[in-house]
Amino acid sequence: MDIAVIKSRALAGMQAPEVSVEVHLANGLPAFAMVGLADTEVKEARDRVRAAITNAGFELPARRITVNLAPADLPKESGRFDLPIAIGILAASGQIPHEGLERYEFAGELSLTGELRPIRGALAMTYAMQRSAGGHARGFVLPMANADEASLVSDAAIYPATTLLQVCAHFAPNSDGSYALARHRAKPLPLPPSIPDFADVKGQQHAKRAMEVAAAGRHSVLLVGPPGAGKTMLATRFAGLLPLMTDDEALEAAAVQSLISGFSIEGWKVRPFRAPHHTSSGAALVGGGSVPRPGEISLAHCGVLFLDELPEFDRRVLEVLREPLESGRVTIARATRHADFPANFQLIAAMNPCPCGYLGHPSGRCQCTPDQILRYQGRVSGPLLDRIDMHIEVGPVPPDVLQADASGELSSAIAERVAAAFQRQVERQGKANQLLTPREIDRYCRPDAAGQEVLRAAMRKMLWSARSYHRVLRVARTVADLEGMKQVGARHVSQAIQLRRALREL
Repeated sequence: MDIAVIKSRALAGMQAPEVSVEVHLANGLPAFAMVGLADTEVKEARDRVRAAITNAGFELPARRITVNLAPADLPKESGRFDLPIAIGILAASGQIPHEGLERYEFAGELSLTGELRPIRGALAMTYAMQRSAGGHARGFVLPMANADEASLVSDAAIYPATTLLQVCAHFAPNSDGSYALARHRAKPLPLPPSIPDFADVKGQQHAKRAMEVAAAGRHSVLLVGPPGAGKTMLATRFAGLLPLMTDDEALEAAAVQSLISGFSIEGWKVRPFRAPHHTSSGAALVGGGSVPRPGEISLAHCGVLFLDELPEFDRRVLEVLREPLESGRVTIARATRHADFPANFQLIAAMNPCPCGYLGHPSGRCQCTPDQILRYQGRVSGPLLDRIDMHIEVGPVPPDVLQADASGELSSAIAERVAAAFQRQVERQGKANQLLTPREIDRYCRPDAAGQEVLRAAMRKMLWSARSYHRVLRVARTVADLEGMKQVGARHVSQAIQLRRALREL
């Protein structure tokens, strides 16, 4: 038989569409042609496959070889197509049997010696294969180095291999099956890395309470205070308060990280914590490239994005956060392709109140002029501030509190209250309060008569936008959930208002 069809997968953002690797052998002068919108990395597979087949003890057919990667309008990149191309050539030339190949998908980069090298996106491809096939998924043959990652997808049939010869032996007829690839069994998951405890933070009771509310309702937070007040300590300990990840959340977060080869098995079901430097570009945050890849906000999916020294980021860079904060997704469009990445993250930002950082400090050392303060605070645009749910002032810690032993509440105790409040939200509306739509806010967050009067007075005084009004109601609903109350009351609204103090008033 002069033709073979092997199944594999491409990567298009978070999607991993199926690709048919069609190999045809024709009479004529020896040649190796590849079609199907393949980029340079894929076209270079000709040389890798030629050497790998020869060094594995097989023969490269001295015929006209045509490899078609279908569908033709889907861009193909990376070296993951080396293995399916080699298997297709060997099957089309009759060096390995066709039987059984249709029950598998293949992905892997070949070295010149025939060894299989790891690929990126293995988890995303396995995840897509399981979702598209339902209960009739194929087996997945891929490099041994990707086996643990891919096996995180439950019920996925993973068959890891170390060499091209080992893969070919799996399909060769033999009597005892001693050369067959063994289905990979997931190893016991390692213990998750420890997260610093909230008990280490001395003082700052108001800020701790704010972080508890933020964790319970998945709200975004801006921490404003002088240097050394504890803003970074609060942010780095925040992930320890969040509810445990569900299997779907863990798979989505891990699949995004696998797209840049940044996922490790130790991070399974650990909420991501990303803290990019303030010199990061817009593309670094939102993602980009000629072949679109996720940026920091997508790598923080289902976790925390911490932006320290917020005004030091380029203002145009910060503006890219506005749409993802609302929609929870990022779409990167290019002339020849576009990619859609999830970006459901919690933003924790920190900044000083003025250029020197000591505005309002008891020492009185701030010498910044009002114009300098306004220019500094103005680096963060009003529309972005409006999208941040909670604006918290973090004041300096008194010396006697610093000298005392750390005796704060443990993260585990706070996390129990957060988990109980989040469970109430799931039972009531099926999602976190932060994700409520305006219609759902009217249904679930409407305060009682006293609460409406408090809210009305605050709106007149602070001239809030409709977005601010909705965000205050979401926070008030979370405060009520932490207390186990079904009705949002005046004290819940009052606390939500205190948690959204305007930056300009500091």
